[in-house]
Amino acid sequence: MIPPGRFFCADAARERDDPFAGTAPYGTVWVLIEFRRGWPANGYDGLALDPGTKALVYSAAQAHRARILLVRRHGRHRPDDGGRWAVLRHDGFGGLRQRWGGWHRDEDLARIAAALDSPGEPGLPPVVLVCAHGTHDTCCAVRGRPVGAVLSDRWPDLVWECTHVGGDRFAANVVVVPDGVYYGNLDARSAVTVVEEHLADRIHADHLRGYTTLRPPQQAAVAGLLGRFGPASRYAYDVIGTVRDQQGWRIRVRDRADRARGFDVEVRARRTPPHRLTCRGPADSSALVYDVTSIRDDRI
Repeated sequence: MIPPGRFFCADAARERDDPFAGTAPYGTVWVLIEFRRGWPANGYDGLALDPGTKALVYSAAQAHRARILLVRRHGRHRPDDGGRWAVLRHDGFGGLRQRWGGWHRDEDLARIAAALDSPGEPGLPPVVLVCAHGTHDTCCAVRGRPVGAVLSDRWPDLVWECTHVGGDRFAANVVVVPDGVYYGNLDARSAVTVVEEHLADRIHADHLRGYTTLRPPQQAAVAGLLGRFGPASRYAYDVIGTVRDQQGWRIRVRDRADRARGFDVEVRARRTPPHRLTCRGPADSSALVYDVTSIRDDRI
């Protein structure tokens, strides 16, 4: 239950059983900047960096439609300047590349702009991001930091806490990049299982918000298939067609392991009644929800 006198958006969303399939923001490129001191509420935008370097990185990220996230390892660290940075890229077809570097002076971050123009290195392990941005939303810290702690204990080299990734009410949120997979409504126990299964290339529908390489109705369609037929590889299903009609969308999906097998998935959108959706925003808002109304299994 929600504690009296204190509002937590993630508690309220779980009380309402808010659906979250189809809520992963679209994106294929991420910029990570290690920043061990306190994070401003607006993340990178609020950092007091050298103005020229900050503008260069921001404009380069915009040109590549990259999302900039501040990251840090879980636990207490000395607030030294500098750290690591990374550019992580998904080519939309399963090609995953990363470029890592280090910085001590603000000007060192200018190398991110060049890294955004380079292909990066394939074959590196994924990065597991846990949103723990408490200055942006209380639930991100209250629910995110315990998840960051348990995942960091298990996979210390893979896991970073990060700034806002979207969907505060679905905290704890975990994003695996450059795989481009969003998970939500996690706690310490479920997070370990989800990440363990992800690293074994078994994606489950239970906590899946979506794949960032797909649009929301397509994300919902794939989540529906995983819910119907069970966990599968990140690339088990290819979305090969999307048709919009007055009722919603008809998503054509192909089974990559059996190219002759396909699915027609019907998805409808609806607006929820207005609710308070974040801890920081007092106004009520309605959310867009994507429902899978039918799945037809046939042969292409």
